[in-house]
Amino acid sequence: MTLVPDPRPTLAAPDDDPYLWLEEIDGARALAWVEAQNAATHEILADGRFAADRDGLKAALDRPDKIPGVTRRGGLLYNLWQDAEHPRGLWRRTTLAAYRGGDPEWEVLLDLDALAREEAEDWVWAGAVSLPGSHDRALLKLSRGGGDATAIREFDIPSRGFVPDGFVLPEGKSYPAWLDRDTVLLSSPLGEGMATLSGYPRTVRLWARGGDPLAAPVLFEAPPESMAVYGAPDRDVVPERLVFVERTGFFDAVIHFGDRSGPTTRLDLPTDAEAQWHRGFLAVRPRTPWTVGPVTYAPDTVLGIGLDAFLAGERDFRVLFEPGPRRALQGFFWSGPFLVLSVLDDLRAVFPVFTPAEDWAASEVGGLPQLGMVSVWSLDGEEEETNGDLLAAANDPLTPATLMLTRPGPGAPAILRQAPAAFSSEGLVVTRHEAVSADGERIPYVQAGPPGETGEAPVHLSGYGGFQVSNLAGYSIVLGRLWLAKGGTRVVANIRGGGEFGTRWHEAGRREGKALSHDDFAAVAADLVRRGVTRPGRIAAEGGSNGGLLIANMLTRYPERFGALLCTIPLIDMRRYHRLLAGASWVAEYGDPDKPEDWDFLQRISAYHVAEPGRTYPPILIATTRRDDRVHPGHARKMAAKLQAMGYPARFYEPEAGGHSYGKNSAETASFAALCAAFLRRSIGWEPDVA
Repeated sequence: MTLVPDPRPTLAAPDDDPYLWLEEIDGARALAWVEAQNAATHEILADGRFAADRDGLKAALDRPDKIPGVTRRGGLLYNLWQDAEHPRGLWRRTTLAAYRGGDPEWEVLLDLDALAREEAEDWVWAGAVSLPGSHDRALLKLSRGGGDATAIREFDIPSRGFVPDGFVLPEGKSYPAWLDRDTVLLSSPLGEGMATLSGYPRTVRLWARGGDPLAAPVLFEAPPESMAVYGAPDRDVVPERLVFVERTGFFDAVIHFGDRSGPTTRLDLPTDAEAQWHRGFLAVRPRTPWTVGPVTYAPDTVLGIGLDAFLAGERDFRVLFEPGPRRALQGFFWSGPFLVLSVLDDLRAVFPVFTPAEDWAASEVGGLPQLGMVSVWSLDGEEEETNGDLLAAANDPLTPATLMLTRPGPGAPAILRQAPAAFSSEGLVVTRHEAVSADGERIPYVQAGPPGETGEAPVHLSGYGGFQVSNLAGYSIVLGRLWLAKGGTRVVANIRGGGEFGTRWHEAGRREGKALSHDDFAAVAADLVRRGVTRPGRIAAEGGSNGGLLIANMLTRYPERFGALLCTIPLIDMRRYHRLLAGASWVAEYGDPDKPEDWDFLQRISAYHVAEPGRTYPPILIATTRRDDRVHPGHARKMAAKLQAMGYPARFYEPEAGGHSYGKNSAETASFAALCAAFLRRSIGWEPDVA
């Protein structure tokens, strides 16, 4: 008897979904399906080569000479260290002088592995909020399995122990901020009716020591339809000032100043403007054209003004930065007396600096590389404690990271650490190219690998294209060991929807433009063939999260351009995405499928509905994690189930832990990555001799 392929759900009947049961994350039937899928995937891919890749990658990720990332709090540098002996991590601290010396003695504050064993919990470190000033207390954030939701527990740093009867909060997407030693400003979704439709806080509460957090007075609230609210103190001023932010959408927010009775003053700014203030000065970046009196400021312009003057109604802004067609602001922050901007000038990193107390005098962070991935941020964790000391990091696809200490000005930065090479890059080169997309736009991409065009290069192509996130080509231990070191070629595409060229680049790939973003990626694949680098059957494409949506659309829209696809922690079902976990918060990026005019364009990128029997699709592995509480694992599960029901040999993989990532520690990350690389290499017919 021949089985008839089941095409549901379809574009004609988008709500006839036979796989809704796979949205039950821990449902017995769903878990049985997942375990069977995992076993089948392991049976095919988990051979000796996989094991060697996994073990070698884990050892590289656990190297004792890797760079310990640090944040300064109260004059000391804090670090979370993970290695083979401490896979969950040690929370520890040292002095800046010792760190600069190269081999510091670390004071261990908390052994997370010991805590997990003692409490029989799958604890993953999610950060600490220390008490500004003294920094002798901290609110630790602990995640079960790596999800976004965390449990909050008060920790006494000098005694290295949890505070008896201290501030404790059950698991949730909560954001606590110290007001003083005995008071916390709490943004939390916990409690009846306290969560937005996206699962984030809709109230800010005043939580006093010893009090029930769920009964704490509500100072500020927003309707459930808003994305989230947050509260924080502004320690720049006396008397105390509190800040209340209602994020009405992913790209819009309303900001209020107030006190412990609630908000009192709304900042007169466009909801889509980013605003940061420090030591009496305000910097503003509008996202759309902003007309103030006779002047209209373009999107991504950075404007400066005195905060008191602004609150008094003055609008005599100083223009600090104006974007160009390929000169784009990436962000800005305050550090001590400085406002530091991060700019990409045709994908080259520059960092202009302004000193408002000196009539906004201009300088820059000097002595840094411009190519590759270059980042600058404040050494201090608390903005009010910053003094202008900056950390900078630079790397590129073939050069591991260098961590530097610097300050604004022309001087050369001091090198603090250089990461060891995780793979041999001898003979490899990095080049930049541009493809032409469906509408004629030039799409940059960076290629790393052996020089020359053989027409047969095994290519790993990745992209993202969403939420104005810039996707730059940096050093990857995973792809370096599992692809480049074996003779492969790695390509990173800068498609629209990202932030590489500012808001205009993002807007072109948002909502109705999302399909155009996907066209960009397909154009890069075609350009690699046009240039003689490879052929379609040798291109393995990978993307995660919003990039998973991209890869699912390569399957249904451009299957002829790829030899294999890896779709991880993906968004795929665009009919129901806004009803699953944090999905409602992304309507500004994608559109609202409940509105017919939005579904009209969304259905074209909903691969879950577009996929149909009788098409020729390349091999695909769809992978997620069970504890991803941001993008629902149901997306990946349902897409794999539908493809299999239509007769396609789609593979599926879902480890239990990991959150919205590929693992909570080096062992899980290495296993996930090695399995995925084995699938891609095998699917494009590439079995390199190098182990």
